[in-house]
This record gives sequence, C-alpha cells and structure tokens, in this order.
Amino acid sequence: MTTDSTQPPDSPAIAVRDVRKRYGDRRAVDGVSLDVRRGEFFGLLGPNGAGKTTLIEIMEGLRQADDGTVTVLGQSPWPRNTALLPRMGVQTQASAFFVRQSAREHLATVAGLYRRDPAAADRTLESVGLTGQRDVMVENLSGGQRQRLAIASALVHEPELIFLDEPTAALDPQARRDLWEVLRALKDQGRTIVYTTHHLDEAEALCDRVAILVGGRIAALDSPHRLVTAAGAPSRLLLPAGRLAVEEAAALPGVDRAVLQGGSLVLETATPGKVLQAVDALTGLDGVMTRTATLEDVYLELTGAAHPGPRTGPHPQTEYQA
Repeated sequence: MTTDSTQPPDSPAIAVRDVRKRYGDRRAVDGVSLDVRRGEFFGLLGPNGAGKTTLIEIMEGLRQADDGTVTVLGQSPWPRNTALLPRMGVQTQASAFFVRQSAREHLATVAGLYRRDPAAADRTLESVGLTGQRDVMVENLSGGQRQRLAIASALVHEPELIFLDEPTAALDPQARRDLWEVLRALKDQGRTIVYTTHHLDEAEALCDRVAILVGGRIAALDSPHRLVTAAGAPSRLLLPAGRLAVEEAAALPGVDRAVLQGGSLVLETATPGKVLQAVDALTGLDGVMTRTATLEDVYLELTGAAHPGPRTGPHPQTEYQA
C-alpha cells in the first residue's frame, strides 16, 4: 500500500470544504463540508437524489465542483490527477468490464494497468469469493458475480483509499455478509473506505462514522451509535396479535403508543424494562420480541420518510425474550 510520507499522519484522507454543485436549477450538493479520517470506514447515506454519487465523483476527480475545495490524500483531485489514481480504488454503480475475457483475465488486465503482479488477480478473486468463477467469461457471470468482480477491480492494485458506491446492491444476503468480512479486513489493513449504501443495517455494522445527506446538505454526521443515542427513538415490543387488546396495551405503564402492524401488536416505549414487567405479569413473555432503536430510525426521521412496520425477518438489533 502506497502512502505519502509528506502528509502529517493525523491529516485527513479527504477534506471537503463548502462544496457545491448545481445541475440547472437543482442543487445536487449544497455547501457540504466534512473530513474522512485515515483508516476510517466512512458511510455516505441518503435517499436517491440526495447528492451522494455527485459528492463521491467530485472526491474521485471525475466531476468538478462549482464551488469549494476538495483535498484527497493531500492533493487536489481536479483537474484529473493521475498521480492519485494508483492510490485510489473506485467501484461505481455502472462498472465496465472486458466482457470477452474470463474473470481472472479481466482482473489480471486491470492489475497490469497498475503494474501489479498477475498473482494479485488470484489473491483478489479469492478475497471476494470468485475463485470458482476464475475461468468463466465475464459476459456469462451472474449479476451478483459481476458486482463482486467490480469490487475486485477496485481492490486488485491494493489502494490506500477505496470508494465503493452501493457495492452490495445486487448481492444475496449471504454474499452480502461475506463481503462485509472482506471490507472489515481491508479496514484492519489501514485502508480508508468511503461507502454508499441503502442498507442501513450494513452501515450500522460497518461504518465508523456516517454522513446522512438530505437535499444536497449534511443532515447528520457522527458514529451510528451516537446518532442513535442522540435521537432518543423509542424501543418497540412486538407481541403476537390477540395476546392483548390494543386499548389494554396502550394503558400499560410506560407504553407511549400501541398499534397493530404486520400481524403483531407493537408497543412503543422509552422504558422497555417497565413495559416488559407489565406484559409479563399479564400474559408472560413467550413470543415477545424487543427491537431497540437503530440507524434506520434516525435515517427515516431525518429524511422525512414514514416509519415502516415491523420486519418479518431477523434484525441484528432484535433480542428475543424467553
């Protein structure tokens, strides 16, 4: 991994100051300032059209800001800075491939562009779980396999700064979790990762800090834990429907709201322990689930979206009560 010894070790990997970008009358990025620390896993979150991709492309040197300054690894990425290219890895939403090559041939070609040993292709294929498809033509790979190959193309030259734009969008749940381990390993190696995703559980599990963009501006920037704690979002207890009447549940001490959703009676509360005691005294806790506040709650509050009903599948923050 190449590093720049002329930069102080505590200097940010990326410094963005009052960056603005307009498309006609629309302000895609509207006065954004932030730092990405060296070795940090930094998430950019926001609804479609919030400005995430535009901001990342400005950081990468693919797009020029109208106003403001950007410094990447101590240098300006614009005009297109070829000295930065070997130090950055970029995976975009629409990746290009040498489709008439095998997966390994494609990756070896990319490695060669950065003057890397062809063996780097095999190492990177293994890291993203594509060793079994090394001899498959790129045009015959599935959508999820192509997504992993795109990520491998961003990693094969061992960059110190990696941009990943919705890298798990086409992956099944198991492949997504496998990629998490790849990304954690990269962070453990000291690499800096800038990451966009619509999977809020993913951002909460992986990111040191996240910036939530709304309308081209930063609505919140902190660690997922601090954002969740500061939001004061309620905990939720999910009871099997029919266990209690809605009116009876709403009258329990500590319950702020009771509603039937998705086949469950959902109790919102700021004091889950008190409510659990009351429910236990009335019906017992068999089949009762608790859901603590998550980054998704913060995100939905900031972006103005309606809160979804309870999930039908497991959630990483769910605790099952016996």
